[in-house]
Amino acid sequence: MRRLNFRRSGALVGLAIASVAALTACGTAGGGSGGGASGAPTDELGDYEDAVSILAWPGYVEDGSNDPDVDWVTPFEEETGCQVTAKYYGTSDEALSLMKSGGYDVVAASGDLTLRLVAGDLVQPVNTDLIPNYENVYDFLKDKSWNSVDGQPYGVPHGYGANLLMYNTDVVQPAPTSWDVVFDRAAEFSGKVTAYDSPIYIADAAVYLMAHKPELGIENPYALDETQLAAAVDLLKAQRQHIGEYWGDYLKEIQAFESGTSVVGTTWQVIQNSITTGNTEVVLPEEGATGWSDTWMIASDAEAPNCAYAWLNYIASPEANAAATQYFGEAPSSQEACEFRDDCEAYHAGDAEYAEQIWYWSTPIAECLDGRTDVQCTDYSQWTAAWQEIKG
Repeated sequence: MRRLNFRRSGALVGLAIASVAALTACGTAGGGSGGGASGAPTDELGDYEDAVSILAWPGYVEDGSNDPDVDWVTPFEEETGCQVTAKYYGTSDEALSLMKSGGYDVVAASGDLTLRLVAGDLVQPVNTDLIPNYENVYDFLKDKSWNSVDGQPYGVPHGYGANLLMYNTDVVQPAPTSWDVVFDRAAEFSGKVTAYDSPIYIADAAVYLMAHKPELGIENPYALDETQLAAAVDLLKAQRQHIGEYWGDYLKEIQAFESGTSVVGTTWQVIQNSITTGNTEVVLPEEGATGWSDTWMIASDAEAPNCAYAWLNYIASPEANAAATQYFGEAPSSQEACEFRDDCEAYHAGDAEYAEQIWYWSTPIAECLDGRTDVQCTDYSQWTAAWQEIKG
């Protein structure tokens, strides 16, 4: 993956920051918290604080310490005076625990975490009028079940992507077009099938069942009643005997496909881009796929709400968003960001038709996300228990 020398572009960074600075000029020094997740969003901002604490996936808050040519944090600090402290997490469950412990102003959350943060009153609704770069975000990423509640945004979309099917072209022939190679045909590749290690992977089984067992009535893979969840669990238990390993660290999946210990399974585009053996391909199967659309959110008890708003606007600016999403390996949140990347086509950035085939991670809750009111759906705690049962 090509990495950007982001520090050489301070002028454009200044323009991104200035748009928020203009809005905050009339505020007060202490303004901005907005009353927390259950209250109304703030209507004005104040002066920047001295620091901002950010909780994020690895690779989302790079300041040059990992690679001197990869730094979109320093320009933000220089323009705002908000000194960034970053804490990285490995799973959404870990992030939830850290947010409960407090001390963070901003969090980058995937869709399997966002509603849990909202329900726990850990994040606050945001006023997008105070985030000028929100206007450029792709419309198909706005006002979605994983980043908004009743039309009220709880953050700013960041990057997005699909959980694709990757296969070894020497072993898996002909080229697959369906997820059946990891489910109904998994025995053909027994011991060399891989899958994402998370309760949210249950939704991948649900996507497959939507197409192949319509009698189950699944309309949304994150809205499963007890019968539908049981069917997904049965499918995953059958798959389990053919799994060589579950993966959570994408570097380990790269190694597994390069060594041949895995030949087929769920993956991310960045993994395909990073494999050096040249004998793998990826496909978005005919059934569709799950995926992620990450959201920058502000803690309900943020001690630096003004710097937090500044970060949300800055990281949505075309150049900063391009740098961050390219480094991580995902599509950016706006078409303007593609002016600073040369690989948007590979990630299907801005392709609304492609995006419509993706079921973005959403936190399963008891209130069915598919609109049903005559039954109660299973929530994330039930999915977690089911996942432990599946893995044994």
